[in-house]
Amino acid sequence: MAEKIVVVDMLSETSAARLRALLPEGFVLTHGTKRGDDHLKEILADADYAISGQLGVTGDVLRVANKLKLLHKWGVGVDNLDIEAARELGIKVARTTGSNAVSVAEFTLGLILATLRHIAFGHLHLQRGEWRGGRLPRDNFMLSKKTVGLVGFGAIGQTVAKLLAGFGCTILYTQRNRASTEIEAATGGRFVALPELLGTSDVVCLHCPLTPQTENMIDFAALATMKRTAILINVARGGVVVEADLVRALREGVIHAAGMDVFSVEPLPADSILYGLDNLVITPHIAAMTADSFAPTVKRMFANIQAVSRGEPLPPGDVVV
Repeated sequence: MAEKIVVVDMLSETSAARLRALLPEGFVLTHGTKRGDDHLKEILADADYAISGQLGVTGDVLRVANKLKLLHKWGVGVDNLDIEAARELGIKVARTTGSNAVSVAEFTLGLILATLRHIAFGHLHLQRGEWRGGRLPRDNFMLSKKTVGLVGFGAIGQTVAKLLAGFGCTILYTQRNRASTEIEAATGGRFVALPELLGTSDVVCLHCPLTPQTENMIDFAALATMKRTAILINVARGGVVVEADLVRALREGVIHAAGMDVFSVEPLPADSILYGLDNLVITPHIAAMTADSFAPTVKRMFANIQAVSRGEPLPPGDVVV
């Protein structure tokens, strides 16, 4: 009898067909059709394996998934998965560490340039038939030769550092533990404490996980230590930034501008305070989404599912629980 894989996120029929085309023999795949725990409980009740992209999975949901052997993150961040409940229930948890590093790093670079150079602003107004050349809301800045601070220096942060080498940027980074001298030599990164990074960087990029230590880390007090000409880029998790404080800082000119691909509530509500700011570029959590990385990442997840099905260990780098 075929084992059942459920993608908890809502998928288009096109995306579902692409997944099924890569599905190993002996498995069937279905997916969510709406949001909410009641729906997840229904579709996971007889699932052997679950895959979560951006949708969270709570302990209440896991407790009714009586057959579930593995909860697999399609990506890296597992802050929206109840890891403790999975451990308690004996459900393995895995992720595709490093699979989206290049995709997110390239997107970070694009978001930096869009924010520094008013690309989104110019596009929006020209689409409305308004020629705003020479009438921008504030100064444009080049990226070349700037100091870029990376908060989090894992696979994504290191890839961003390497991409910035061509711009002649000075790279600062901070994280819980200093990287090896080999990594620092390969990336040009210099380890500093967070206060120094915030105070000296022209561009601050967030690449850290959402943890009790990083939640609400970038509040108004932190933003007030940044240069007034600096920009903030968040491609990490929405909860790292206090969004109301960021809006205040942008409106009051405490920092120059910001770019965000992640938010504390997703999808971004229609009444969000983040809409309508001409010095804020926002995108709908798409940094990791590239056609180039789709098949390799899906094959890696399916290989991990097959390993669990055969009773084999998962690659150590992919194991969460």
